[in-house]
Amino acid sequence: MLVAACGGGDGGRSSGKKKSSSSTVVTAGEAIPAGCKRAQDPGDHTAEAHQKRPSGQITSSTATVQMQTNCGAFTITLAVKDAPKTSASFATLVKRGFYDGLTFHRVSVDPTRGPFVIQGGDPLANGLGGPGYSVREKPPADLKYTKYTVAMAKTEKEPAGTSGSQFFVVTADDAALPPDYALVGKVTDGKEAIDRIGKVPANGNEEPIVPVVISKATLDGTLSATGS
Repeated sequence: MLVAACGGGDGGRSSGKKKSSSSTVVTAGEAIPAGCKRAQDPGDHTAEAHQKRPSGQITSSTATVQMQTNCGAFTITLAVKDAPKTSASFATLVKRGFYDGLTFHRVSVDPTRGPFVIQGGDPLANGLGGPGYSVREKPPADLKYTKYTVAMAKTEKEPAGTSGSQFFVVTADDAALPPDYALVGKVTDGKEAIDRIGKVPANGNEEPIVPVVISKATLDGTLSATGS
């Protein structure tokens, strides 16, 4: 099973169905995991899909990103050493406020193996959007997508290591994916929030039936001036 979603460019957007900006997926009778709060569907953020390509670097040896969601907060420690280009692009989008108000549009559970991944960061909220640019950085050859690993989504046709804004967090013990997906880092705090999101019920298209919203993403680290 591949993480098939548009990682960066504009390709394929026109074939997808956008969510209405006025839609509210929440219904009173839908069950949500304990620890999650109901949130209104923010709709798509089409205006965010035209970002300037970042050219800066993370100048601190370590950097983290904290994401606040209606299912709790979690912290990603960025793989600054092993994935400098991917980390810098992700951090730049965070610093620009790109992820604020976006959703986790995909909660994937394998019918036989159980939890697989949760996926977010799409300004179109339908799995087809990106920031308007892509970055390519070959992942480490020995990379294993184990639980709480964070990596970037891409289409099956895009070269290995291609990324835009969509990211996924592994919820399986081992997703058993080939090393094709650019590494972002690892969730090092707030793992219970990831577990909650992974339990949000989804429809047959792996779309959560209640919104999971990233209210705020914050970078703790230093970017060079050209990256902001």
